[in-house]
Amino acid sequence: QVQLVESGGGLVQAGGSLRLSCAASGRTVSSYAMGWFRQAPGKEREFVARINWSGGTTYYLDSVKGRFTISRDNAKNTVYLEMNSLKPEDTAVYYCAATTSSQGMRVVGGYNYWGQGTQVTVSS
Repeated sequence: QVQLVESGGGLVQAGGSLRLSCAASGRTVSSYAMGWFRQAPGKEREFVARINWSGGTTYYLDSVKGRFTISRDNAKNTVYLEMNSLKPEDTAVYYCAATTSSQGMRVVGGYNYWGQGTQVTVSS
């Protein structure tokens, strides 16, 4: 089993930055692909970013490209999401997820393990 714990969320003004962290425990996730999703009130959970096991390949939601950066430190069993130029529409609960599958990289069902989420609120 893999346990994931997100941190780093908070309240920030539009244009500001936050860095989310996702610490894994239970087993090493160095061979897992890791993803970040978000869910705004009244909306479905949506894909934000994904990184492969080595960190060499990344994917992003179009609306966050150029503003968000996903990275990982396998020695620390941790994945990060650096968020810059934040907008009010980025407000959501952000979830970290892990998977051994190469399928369904942009969908909730493509991931085996999930964290509890961390709230990000961007004020205008």
